[in-house]
Amino acid sequence: MQPSQHALPRYLGAAIAVFLMHAAAAAPAPQPSPHWVASWGAAQQIPDTANELAAENWRDASLRQIVHLSLGGKQFRVRISNAYGTAPLMLDGASVALAQAPGQAGIQAPTLHPLTFDGRASVMIPAGAEYYSDAVAMEVKPAADLAISLYFKAEPARQTSHNGARAHTFLAKGNRVMDASWTDAASVTRWYALSDVDVLAPRDAGALVAIGDSITDGYGIPPDTNTRWTDVLAARLRDNKQPLAVVNAGIGGGRLLREGLGTPLIARFDRDVLSRSGVTHALVLIGVNDFGVQHRNGPDTPADRQQLLADLKLAHRQLAERAHAHGICVIGGTITPYSGSDYYHPDAGNEADRLELNQWMRTSGVFDAVADFDAALRDPEQPSKLKKIYDSGDGLHPSLAGYRALADTVPLAALRQQCGSRK
Repeated sequence: MQPSQHALPRYLGAAIAVFLMHAAAAAPAPQPSPHWVASWGAAQQIPDTANELAAENWRDASLRQIVHLSLGGKQFRVRISNAYGTAPLMLDGASVALAQAPGQAGIQAPTLHPLTFDGRASVMIPAGAEYYSDAVAMEVKPAADLAISLYFKAEPARQTSHNGARAHTFLAKGNRVMDASWTDAASVTRWYALSDVDVLAPRDAGALVAIGDSITDGYGIPPDTNTRWTDVLAARLRDNKQPLAVVNAGIGGGRLLREGLGTPLIARFDRDVLSRSGVTHALVLIGVNDFGVQHRNGPDTPADRQQLLADLKLAHRQLAERAHAHGICVIGGTITPYSGSDYYHPDAGNEADRLELNQWMRTSGVFDAVADFDAALRDPEQPSKLKKIYDSGDGLHPSLAGYRALADTVPLAALRQQCGSRK
């Protein structure tokens, strides 16, 4: 065999190796798999008598609840809640569709899909549990209004709800979940047994959970307008092309340390923040009811006030540590002025405590960032009070302009950070 015959196979082998190396380099890298991200959610509570749904509206009855998504996705799923139930909750049928419009019972008929659980139309949810539905293979856009219809044959042993829906829920007798038109429906402005809507989103998408009291819950906004500060923030994020959902976990009357009109925030943080899908950030705005209730109901001696301050600081540290352990960044929201409130009649001592806690939030280093809501809403001439344009009229809750100012105060750069185990 001639020397040239030995060289040819070696040449061909080297050429093939070079070709394969170039082909591998030119091939696109595999795309990260999508993941579930909470696009909408609500904090759960036990309704008081005024907010309970009458038994007749559960027995052989359907509920159609409208929720406003903050992030879109190729598929979605719904989480049904029996968090405060004392017995299993039987859901006997369900569907989803795009709503015709906020505040209307009708749906866009071509988008109507049955909602199933492991392929079945009905499901038993144990007491204290929350169950995800099967994925629905329908794309939803950011800011879409989703109608979720649930059918029950009987009322729950104890209801799980969100009192401050600021949106209409529609009620009809019989199994109406697959009916597009509900022209005869009654309505209430509360949500029942509904915890989350998750979307299947790109890997770089995440969720911010805003957790707090009535200021986060949107007290005072007109129903079906989606003008809470969290809604305005979600729109701001979309305008800035940041793929971040915003979930509202506020409860009106809520406190950080003790029962208010719901479970203390320190006790519900795991369910309302840590357990939701795709959460990367949490914003905590809480404390006005802790201060106000103690001052109004007592005891409120200087020693009691100092103990409350110490307890509030410790609770915030605990929240931040738990969040960081799950790779979640925490933004602290300073407490807005409320000296003009007739509800709590705060005195100089109350105001001094609010200022001390706010300054601690700004300087302690406990938080990954601070949203200085106090500075944004206070009256420069009377900093213990809300600026008039930002005051709803009760000296405590912001106006619509005030809610927009809160949304504008959240530092968007902080929402691009990674924290804890995600770094």
